Amino acid sequence: MNQTKYIFVTGGVTSSLGKGIIAASLAKLLQARGYRTTIQKFDPYINVDPGTLNPYEHGECFVTDDGAETDLDLGHYERFLNVPTSQANNVTTGRVYLSVIEKERRGEFLGKTVQVVPHITNEIKERMQLLGNSGDYDIVITEIGGTVGDIESLPYIESVRQLVWELGEGNGIVIHLTLVPYLAAAGELKTKPTQHSVKTLMESGIKADILVCRTEHEISDELRQKLALFCNVKREAVIQSIDASTIYEVPNLMLEEGLDVVALKKLNLPKKAAPDLKNWNIFLQHLKNPKHVVNVGLIGKYVELQDSYKSILEAFIHAGAANETKVNVVSIHSEFLDESNVAAKFAGLDGIVVAPGFGERGIEGKIEAVRYARENNLPFFGICLGMQMAVIEYGRNVLGFNDANSTEMNEGTSHPVIDIMEEQKTITDKGGTMRLGAWKCDIAKDTLAYKIYGKTQIEERHRHRYEFNGEYREQMEKAGLKASGVNPDTGLVEIIEIEKHPFFIGVQYHPEYKSTVANPHPLFVSFIAATVKAKKK
Repeated sequence: MNQTKYIFVTGGVTSSLGKGIIAASLAKLLQARGYRTTIQKFDPYINVDPGTLNPYEHGECFVTDDGAETDLDLGHYERFLNVPTSQANNVTTGRVYLSVIEKERRGEFLGKTVQVVPHITNEIKERMQLLGNSGDYDIVITEIGGTVGDIESLPYIESVRQLVWELGEGNGIVIHLTLVPYLAAAGELKTKPTQHSVKTLMESGIKADILVCRTEHEISDELRQKLALFCNVKREAVIQSIDASTIYEVPNLMLEEGLDVVALKKLNLPKKAAPDLKNWNIFLQHLKNPKHVVNVGLIGKYVELQDSYKSILEAFIHAGAANETKVNVVSIHSEFLDESNVAAKFAGLDGIVVAPGFGERGIEGKIEAVRYARENNLPFFGICLGMQMAVIEYGRNVLGFNDANSTEMNEGTSHPVIDIMEEQKTITDKGGTMRLGAWKCDIAKDTLAYKIYGKTQIEERHRHRYEFNGEYREQMEKAGLKASGVNPDTGLVEIIEIEKHPFFIGVQYHPEYKSTVANPHPLFVSFIAATVKAKKK
């Protein structure tokens, strides 16, 4: 097969319909049929990347191997496809305009007036084809963020229109995801919002090839016929996407609806073999029929918004299935946690995870959580800031450094057990300047970390500015807090653990970013196994 084919996914009626899940599910089915598939996301906001966005605004910031701070949808793409994404898989309006303005400053437009059409749209089209031109993929799925009709999405919609026309018949198609709401008062599903949404798309010069309808109730044949007629699509191209109990069921639902078959037909591609979803369905079976149940406390400061810790919550689902265990995640706000209530709040928990984060708010609560877990033999897992809190707690309560702290929270502490990294001290810009992406870590044998990973060298993704202060390493180790994983080039401590504890481990990196359905992350798998064991005791 010579030419890469393109599928564009747009959304209508309302945001948060799950374009990312539909895109990932279709990609999974195409991949399971033997097509090399990738997904990219184009986001209409003007931030260059979500790295500087508050998690309350945008949910979690997902980090790729090559150090790109990206949209959380890329996490879904990786979890479904088990293929790493990169800088090229996420493009924002900010990045597009920045690039065009830089070209203009360099004089690349030869004195021409720089305009949205053709200069911005050309930049977008170039980036839309970047992965396709690499020769690594047969099919590239592009998710367009936002909702059709938004002012900020217009340049993307226009770029899709141009590109589909340029690619020619059968090389680029558009899937439009829309809502078919149920009106309880009338007792029926309503197609009018979808008709309006498709009409808006048509006004931009784009005809939807496939309609995916999000719904809470089954869509009747009669209604499908009506949608096909009024929205100008074939009857077989009206796909129902009904609410599922888990996002991991969606590929099977899309298979039943024939989404992949219709897409391949429109792209003039052979069906090849039926999709091989054997391992996927084993995972689903374990997920739906657990043998154990555990309660895990997630101690964080953005717990009101589930999307803030999306990758961690998904990693628990993968690790739970691997252990045939249902993991109930109990969100506990660290800002409201202290010595007086920690025992009551942790009653009934089988383990705790102290989550990543930035800034001073809620820090003392996290330190209190670590102390309780350490003293009460409760399985503990600290991620990024969570590991740093474990070091501070140990410094204060075991080594007796009463004011032990991170210089992020207290610049004047006399025991900066966590300090800013050398290379970060001169940096003033906040965007894209942290220690980001995949870094190596050497693991010492005869440690919990080695038992978990089963190897002495790993690579994990990072996103931080502060680190374990190496000057305290010897004292900490003498007192029983072991540095079991270290970066071979910088000597940065990556993993800490306590030997005389059922399960106590903290890592400076973000293992949740690499957990997928096909490869649940070993740290999460081992932690859940430890909670099952603790519960039995």
